[in-house]
Amino acid sequence: MRPLVTAAALAVGLALPAHALDLDNLSEAERATLHDEIRAYLLENPEVIMEAVAVLEERQSQGQAQADVALVRDNAEAIFDDGHSWVGGNPEGDVTLVEFMDYRCGYCRRAAAEVKGLLEEDGDIRFVVKEFPILGEDSLRASRFAIATLQVAGDDAYKAVHDALMNYSGSMNEAGFTRLADSLGLDANAILAEMDSDSVSDVIAANHALARRLEISGTPSFVIGDQMVRGFVPQNAMAQVVAEIRATE
Repeated sequence: MRPLVTAAALAVGLALPAHALDLDNLSEAERATLHDEIRAYLLENPEVIMEAVAVLEERQSQGQAQADVALVRDNAEAIFDDGHSWVGGNPEGDVTLVEFMDYRCGYCRRAAAEVKGLLEEDGDIRFVVKEFPILGEDSLRASRFAIATLQVAGDDAYKAVHDALMNYSGSMNEAGFTRLADSLGLDANAILAEMDSDSVSDVIAANHALARRLEISGTPSFVIGDQMVRGFVPQNAMAQVVAEIRATE
């Protein structure tokens, strides 16, 4: 309700001359008359409220974008170069795309194809994956398995497991992970032995702490250059953000 009230107030500001908004010296009768005139005007011209809502939303969006730039700047090292996240795409790319994701998130699964298309189309993007399990125990086990794979078997193995988990519909348990590892030619026993290690737990804890600082509460969420994009976005929208970042550099 409050955004509508604020928008109505803004609509009054757009519709009336500046002197009409100075209420300090109005009597109660004048005040009541002004309120009646404002109500009548808005009832006759309801499109003014929609115009005001659009202006208000644009101002709020600009304010959020500015706040996000500051958050990214203050947490840049943890976002772009934490030392524990997998880096793909072009490691020397001029723009970095960071994704906070959860393997059980349907929108993350949709976004995977969009990110893949973007990286294939634009060979100058560095891609960083932040394991951010937030959808229950299955999510947590999947992330533990993926991180353990990275720590035990390296970047290529992680990429294979990450892609497989994005399309995986089996059980998130030891038997399921063993079958998955075996299908990819990986040492399932070594990976499973690492899943509950402190080093894997530390990665997940660090990613969750970073997400809190960035005010990220859902997946997928992206950091593209100095901008944050919360929620699913198609490939063309991501490409547009990348182009805007390059244009300002």
